Amino acid sequence: MVISILQKIMKKFKIILFFTFCFIILFSHFNLASAATIDPGFKIIEDHLNLPKTDIRVVMARLVNQATGLLGIVTVLVILFGGFSWMVSFGDEEKVQKAKSTIASGIIGLIIILVSFSLANYILTTVLQATT
Repeated sequence: MVISILQKIMKKFKIILFFTFCFIILFSHFNLASAATIDPGFKIIEDHLNLPKTDIRVVMARLVNQATGLLGIVTVLVILFGGFSWMVSFGDEEKVQKAKSTIASGIIGLIIILVSFSLANYILTTVLQATT
């Protein structure tokens, strides 16, 4: 009886997490790349073709920042899911071990994402400063 109620709660929790995740993706604006726009000298072509004025390196920096931010959110959700699974395991050793491994995987993933973000941010900043 209690387990079936907890399974229903977990199902609703997953649905709420899914819709929250979709809401964050749809309505968030990550403007983390604040690099200067570089004029490559193609003003005549840009005027006739209506090309965007943003440099491709700035676009790539924004893309990397958004991707790592999204991955960070997913990783934190994985850690929270592991903690919730641990709380509702009722002392079952198999479920506790699975929850611990989920949390450990989430922490390792978060470390990898933070290192890759800092490395990519350093490389993109260095490239932008070297070419301006």
